[in-house]
Amino acid sequence: MEKLKIGIIGGGASGFFAAIQAAKNGAEVYLFEKSNKVLSKVLVSGGGRCNVTNGTSSPSEFLKGYPRGNKFMKKVFRSFNPKDTVSWFESRGVLLKTEQDGRVFPVSDKSSSIANALQEEAQSIGVKVMYQSGIQEVKLVNGKFLLKTANENREVDRLVICTGGKPKKEGYTLVDQLGHSIHPPIPSLFTFNAPSSEIISLKGLSVPNGHIRFEGSQLQYSGPILITHWGISGPAVLKLSAFGAEWLHEKQYEAVALIKWQEDFTEEGLRAELLAFKGEHPLKKISKNPLFGLPGRLWEFLTEKAEIDQELRWEAVNKKKINKLIENLFRFSLKISGKTTFKEEFVTAGGVSLNEIDANTMESKLVKGLFFAGEVIDVDGITGGYNFQAAWSTGFLAGNASSLIGQ
Repeated sequence: MEKLKIGIIGGGASGFFAAIQAAKNGAEVYLFEKSNKVLSKVLVSGGGRCNVTNGTSSPSEFLKGYPRGNKFMKKVFRSFNPKDTVSWFESRGVLLKTEQDGRVFPVSDKSSSIANALQEEAQSIGVKVMYQSGIQEVKLVNGKFLLKTANENREVDRLVICTGGKPKKEGYTLVDQLGHSIHPPIPSLFTFNAPSSEIISLKGLSVPNGHIRFEGSQLQYSGPILITHWGISGPAVLKLSAFGAEWLHEKQYEAVALIKWQEDFTEEGLRAELLAFKGEHPLKKISKNPLFGLPGRLWEFLTEKAEIDQELRWEAVNKKKINKLIENLFRFSLKISGKTTFKEEFVTAGGVSLNEIDANTMESKLVKGLFFAGEVIDVDGITGGYNFQAAWSTGFLAGNASSLIGQ
């Protein structure tokens, strides 16, 4: 009996996972990659360490890491979940570790450990990787898919599209050719620019557990905040950008961020602690004695913003200046104007509409034999391993179903 021929478009995380699973089920698998290298995003992610997944133990908590598509992913995870990811890599000799913040990395701290495991597995089970073979056109002919590259045409029985997220709708040409609708792509996971703020003079400073929210919205997130030479970054900012992707896009990335420099700050608590310190240390200079564990330069900056002179001692400070200092600690106002995305780890919100995909198989509801996996679909996660987990899970499901359905 002739082997089922399956075409996989895209040599990224989801493409490799789909290809491996389909080949394991006995299919003849062709993986088409438009460039001369594969798994590029795997290699650069996590600062070259590859954040494989997240160690959050509760499935319901894990699903909170998806601003868009969490109900869809709940069904997908029934077939392949984060624990399965850890088992998959460790059974192939790639030991993993969970860091304090939940992120999971290879023990080697090298993303090449992940990429090599995928390439070795694919090679061992006969996946044919076709480099520099960008698919220019897809046609459905007599129930099969005719794939056109610059050099050849190839016919396959099933097709899995794993082309990743694209910054513009024009990047989804193949999906469009097959009659699917696209939720317009917009950036997710980006840092906030604040070019007019003096805070950028503190570039390199960070707080471990701040809180940031947007004025005029319910959008907020807690976690590490980093001051950069263009604005603010860090996990709290990146995660907030994911949940606020559509809101910020509508605002054309012009907004006011309100920063609390420690998540547990309250106005009443700050006032009580400041007045207590004033009573105990009346002769100490305010700006030269940082409180609440804040970095010295940040504390000095915030006192300056409260119009507190560098030589002013606690005994001489008035109620108005204390109120201003509390305002800067509890609700520092930062005008956001623009964003910065990192091309290597670019993540989009948007993609193939989920109501056109079966979450149990990743098969198209419109075209029989067509499957999707990875960031090409309208699912995106926050930073911390969620996007790779979506890639492994949807890739596994698409590879499995494409090689088994109708067999």
